[in-house]
Amino acid sequence: MEIKILNFSKDEIEFEVGSLTMAEILRIYLNKDSAVTLAVWKREHPTKSPIMLVKTKGKSAKKAIADAVNSISKELDKISSDFKKMK
Repeated sequence: MEIKILNFSKDEIEFEVGSLTMAEILRIYLNKDSAVTLAVWKREHPTKSPIMLVKTKGKSAKKAIADAVNSISKELDKISSDFKKMK
């Protein structure tokens, strides 16, 4: 998946995500983090990619995104493992 950084600072990052599904999953996981003060996405038009805005306090925005991606990955691994056990 391609990500295009639009604006970046220690506690704020704005980037374009290639998938609406990924934008929503990231938003959900980022909002679980108490250091994240704002995690939202917008889409100017249905043919455009969503743009995410993440603001943090006490943790860098980059670290918050990395933590969210790590949590998503762990959960997907668990789901995959549980599914394989169903055979």
